[in-house]
Amino acid sequence: MEVHLFAAARSAVGQRSVTVSGKTLAAVVESLIGDYPAFAAVAPRCSYLVDGLAVHGDLDLVNLGDASRVDVLPPFAGG
Repeated sequence: MEVHLFAAARSAVGQRSVTVSGKTLAAVVESLIGDYPAFAAVAPRCSYLVDGLAVHGDLDLVNLGDASRVDVLPPFAGG
C-alpha cells in the first residue's frame, strides 16, 4: 500500500510517501507508528483518504481490499 503523507505527518515520518502493508486502515496506521514512533503523536488528529475517498469512523472497519493509495492529512493551520 502506498501511503502519502502531508504536513505534520510527513515531518513525523520524514518522507513524502512510504510503502506499508495492512488489510485494514487501522493496521496501516499501526504499522506506521511501529516504524516511525513520532507518527503516534500525529495519527489521532489525522484525516485519511483511501484511493481519494474520505474515511470516517472506526479505522478497524475500513478494509483496504484492492485499494492502492492512502493519503494521511493532519489538520492544516493558517488561513
